[in-house]
Amino acid sequence: MALTDAALLTESVSRPAAFGEVFDRHARVVHAYLSRRLGPERADDATADTFRIAFERRATFDTDRGQVRPWLLGIATNLVRRQSRDEERRLRALGRLAAPGATPEPALPAAPEVGAALASLEPGDRDVLLLVAWEDLSYEQVAQALAIPVGTVRSRLHRARRLLRGALAAHLAEEGRDG
Repeated sequence: MALTDAALLTESVSRPAAFGEVFDRHARVVHAYLSRRLGPERADDATADTFRIAFERRATFDTDRGQVRPWLLGIATNLVRRQSRDEERRLRALGRLAAPGATPEPALPAAPEVGAALASLEPGDRDVLLLVAWEDLSYEQVAQALAIPVGTVRSRLHRARRLLRGALAAHLAEEGRDG
């Protein structure tokens, strides 16, 4: 029977090789998340940094949490915050243009207004929105990942959705006038 993520982290304190299984289970999801946040060219390094930090902090993981994915995505999100200005530029650029022949990733903004709205969100609001939208984390998991109360998750998500809805409504109204 396979060990749980929490059990693997606990075991990895005395047997570091056990951390490899945690990496195998979650690296793809962490990399995809970071690729959408930072771009594919920087996702490899950020994924490596995420797992390096997780390895260094594995002894401090609260096994009562049970799930490792929100913890790893929280570490990844903190790394993204350090690079938030670059992310804002990337989100604005994604809203302005799509690479020729590229297949758009799910949940990426198609309209410049939406990309600009994502970029203009407060970093904490953007973090919550993207963890829910891209990683399908529950409010409780987002709260764990970001070390904030669930109520804060709810209010940040509400604010981010309202701002994006307004940007999209303005864009659609503008298209209607032009069409």
